[in-house]
Amino acid sequence: MTYTIRRATPADAERVAALACRNFTETFGHLYPPEDLAYFLRTSYTPETQREALEDQARAIWLLEDGEDAIGHIYVGPCGLPHADVREGDGDGEIKRLYILARAHNGGWGAKLMDVAMAWLQEDGPRTLWVGVWSENFGAQRFYARYGFGKVGEYLFPVGETRDHEFILRRPADG
Repeated sequence: MTYTIRRATPADAERVAALACRNFTETFGHLYPPEDLAYFLRTSYTPETQREALEDQARAIWLLEDGEDAIGHIYVGPCGLPHADVREGDGDGEIKRLYILARAHNGGWGAKLMDVAMAWLQEDGPRTLWVGVWSENFGAQRFYARYGFGKVGEYLFPVGETRDHEFILRRPADG
């Protein structure tokens, strides 16, 4: 299979929203009551919220595509995680989402998306990077550890009325 990676534009807002819903549901949908999942998708991954992110020069989304089909994405920008050490504004960066549909797992595409995003986040020099990861997602925790991220905190992530136990991981600016 020939996959490609490209930076999404505001014209991709509906595509990104649909992909984000598809990726989240495939990965985590089984964990939630249907009404919680529906509420989360309906309020978090709208074309409008994705367009806002795509129009913001401080944020970026890259798509992993299989021909015309978007099968994965990574979304990065300023850190918004609830940790006392986060520097807001032009400070710290965050990996906000990294999802790939199961059919493309184990092909190194997560690492390729991560490499593109990390290079973009570090364009203006080293800075501290953050990511929130579900406490039971051991594969993701191992993945981010390979990039120098370590656990520095915890928080509850709302999906409707459900609250997921999340770990906050940080990669210092000096890597």
